[in-house]
Formats: sequence, C-alpha cells, structure tokens
Amino acid sequence: EDAAGLQRAGAEDFDVIILDRMLPDLDGLTIVSRLRSAGVGTPVLMLSALGRSENRIEGLEAGVDDYLAKPFNPRELVARIQSVLRRSRLTEMPGAPSSEPQRMRFGQFELDLSTRSLRKAGTAIPLTTSDFATLKALARHAREPLSRQRLMQLSRGRDYESSDRSLDVQISRLRKLLEDDPHQPRYLQTVWGVG
Repeated sequence: EDAAGLQRAGAEDFDVIILDRMLPDLDGLTIVSRLRSAGVGTPVLMLSALGRSENRIEGLEAGVDDYLAKPFNPRELVARIQSVLRRSRLTEMPGAPSSEPQRMRFGQFELDLSTRSLRKAGTAIPLTTSDFATLKALARHAREPLSRQRLMQLSRGRDYESSDRSLDVQISRLRKLLEDDPHQPRYLQTVWGVG
C-alpha cells in the first residue's frame, strides 16, 4: 500500500500530503525523499511518534514541510494543515531555488540561489534543503540581525517554537560548513538578545 500511495502522490495533484513516518513497507522519510527527487513539490506534513528534535530535523532535511509529534491535539493538526496550505501559496517556498538568476558572494564563497548551489573557491559544497533554505534567508538579509522567529519564518515558513532546537542545530551545521573556526564565526555571528 505504501508504494501505491507513493505512486498516487506523484501522479495526482494534492493540496497537502499527510504522511506517517513509520509505515509498514517504506519509511515516511524514504517516501518524501523519493517525492522530492521526482520533482513533486506538494507540501508534506509528517506525523510521528518520534518527536525528538533530531527526528524533526531529519524530517525537515528530507523535504518535509512540517512535522507533528504524536499524540497531538486534533485542533493543532488542523492549524498546521492550514499553515502549510498558506505557505504553499507563496510565490517562492523557503527551500526552493530562486526563479531569477541570483548569485551572492561572501569571502571565498558563492551562493547561487537559482541553482541551490554553494561553492568555495570554485569547489562545490553539498547542501541539504534545510541548509539551503537557511543560508538563502541569511544571505538575503546579510548584515541584518534576524531574530529566531524571523529566521524560522524565512527559512522554514513557520513560526518558531521555544522547544524547537532545529534552528540551533542548523546554524551549528552551517558554521561547520562555512567557517574556518566554527567557535569564532566570521560569517554567521550571533548578536545576543538581537539575532
């Protein structure tokens, strides 16, 4: 049945896909990865009993648009579906490539927003969807301190929740990719109390 659902999701037009992470045949993350690889951009809301921040981050990196841990309040599910639908109507999704050719340079790096690629001194650096979405938001707001709330909206298209540590993990990951010394960042700096 999982394979049939995957086939339908790729062949038919849906407003949103609600997907459980733990399925009998295929893992929900595998399904999302296959959908994204096939160019299916339908928003995906993943439900899972695995609610730790690492599990949510894995889902977001696989291409999930939102992640809701079980057990959940049915009203929260409805609210999240509505939120995902609102975001899907944006002209450009956070992790999507820019429709206009646009390159940004900083230090030895060049970020191409239209091809979702990052190069350091000409050498390609692989980026996940979450890496790209966060870097795109930061690059478009260079030298502008962004609060957690604002960065979450720009990079994930959703509100920041104080219990969600995925943004901290994401910034740490980007510092490891970009900085010579992640403990003394040059490009991704924190301004305490500001952003």
